[in-house]
Amino acid sequence: MTVRTTTPGPPDLSSQDPRWWRQAVIYQIYPRSFADADGDGLGDLRGVTQRLTHLAALGVDALWLSPFYPSELADGGYDVEDYRDVDPRLGTLDDFGALVAEAHRLGLKVIVDLVPNHTSHRHVWFQEALNAGPGSAARDRYVFRDGRGERGELPPTDWQSVFGGSAWRRVPDGQWYLHLFTPEQPDLNWENEQVQADFRTTLKFWSDRGVDGFRVDVAHALAKDLSEPLRDLGSPELSREAALSGFEPGTHPFYDRDEVHEIYRDWRKILDAYTPPRMAVAEAWVPGARRALYARPDELGQAFNFEYLQTRWDAGDLRRVITASLAEASAAGASATWVLSNHDVVRHTSRLMLPEGTDDNAWLLSGGHAPAVDEAAGLRRARAATLLMLALPGSAYVYQGEELGLPEVADLPTEVLQDPIWEQTGHVRKGRDGCRVPLPWTTTGPSYGFGPGGSWLPQPPAFAAYAAEAQDGVAGSTLELYRTALRLRRKLLDGETLAWADDAPPGVLQFDRSDRWRCVANLTGAAVSLPAGEVLVTSAPLEDGRLGPDTTAWLAL
Repeated sequence: MTVRTTTPGPPDLSSQDPRWWRQAVIYQIYPRSFADADGDGLGDLRGVTQRLTHLAALGVDALWLSPFYPSELADGGYDVEDYRDVDPRLGTLDDFGALVAEAHRLGLKVIVDLVPNHTSHRHVWFQEALNAGPGSAARDRYVFRDGRGERGELPPTDWQSVFGGSAWRRVPDGQWYLHLFTPEQPDLNWENEQVQADFRTTLKFWSDRGVDGFRVDVAHALAKDLSEPLRDLGSPELSREAALSGFEPGTHPFYDRDEVHEIYRDWRKILDAYTPPRMAVAEAWVPGARRALYARPDELGQAFNFEYLQTRWDAGDLRRVITASLAEASAAGASATWVLSNHDVVRHTSRLMLPEGTDDNAWLLSGGHAPAVDEAAGLRRARAATLLMLALPGSAYVYQGEELGLPEVADLPTEVLQDPIWEQTGHVRKGRDGCRVPLPWTTTGPSYGFGPGGSWLPQPPAFAAYAAEAQDGVAGSTLELYRTALRLRRKLLDGETLAWADDAPPGVLQFDRSDRWRCVANLTGAAVSLPAGEVLVTSAPLEDGRLGPDTTAWLAL
């Protein structure tokens, strides 16, 4: 991870408001699936740059780029070979500079993904570690241990990988290394000063090139209890984030340890040295009260709210999660975050229609047929959910293609799957490819406008009807709904609180934002009367002046 001496990108043109991110709408781009400029079937940075006018017209405030670094794609780019370069298949550092310059020209901020928990096994450090042998300084950058058993043939602990199987892999000299994800992603040892110093350099490297912020991958896993003897957990399930409730807060061997916050307080000093300060957001799959710690002003400042994403389509459940999320963020001095889809979960157009208790993986294994999902009903519910989310105080994170209403591609043939989850679980879990299928931009062409050639994952013929070209300027389309809502949101934002209407009918969520506007979401199966106010936008047409099922409206007061 040597520092490159190429000329930094354009000067920082981002907003002079250091708090711009607190109520921003941030659009996630998975670069390999967004737009392909060179026709090789893989999205690239020049493709992103060519499509930035789409984001500007949409009305978002920033774009977040999922990893674009050199990678063999063992885990979709999250196995990073060099944190301060661009994968040659996706472009160059000059291409990145051009992307930032064009984004800033259009008034868009740029956030990049940082993957600090692990590197690629191809990373120069890991190759040095393999060659250096046990007890070396090179191995201390990672987590190497001797095995158990008479000849060290057993893993050091019973810890399990997120993707299935042991979290340990043996190397030819007999030692084992830790990988909480794929074997191609060895975990770094964050007790090592060289690791800490190198990531400080990486933060400065991208900040100097005009980046406005960072999304921190697996932010809750960096600090680990590596004191000897390492602790067994006793059950594979205790290796998962869901098991955190079984431990005293901050004491799990490798998730959400209290020591991790020292790392982010150190980073905040670097981020605050820029004008305006660089923002950061944590991907931390931890309970709400613990999640808020990552969002404190002297740490990352914001954290993803996955409890909201996982909440079923129920008025009571949503109100409880929204209320708790706002309170937790406020107590931490942060703003709340809201997200419905991302590169790791079933797209919400499909997910919100699955009956309560449905196993997402079983549904994917069925090709999306058990149970079958009514795509029209799913889109109606997704539009209502989106308008509800965009009315909430805080930042909204939008995943590429949701503005087109894209459903999950659940019926991808197994022979085309790329997600390592499929192989690592012995074909038990289908993985995340269904939400990563390349976007349709036009109604025709070999990849519906994704690029001049094909696409690295097959697009279904139904994508033609969802293409941006098919929806542009079409009244009532999902694309135009997003544009309208985002334009209104920017005008209406005032404060970071809401006031619930306690007299709303059962199954209806109603709240006011300041004294200017009101959101009403009907989650019932029947139309309801609207309260007083001028209708600004609805997720579906009104039914004789009433708000239909699975419909959200914004009203001016």
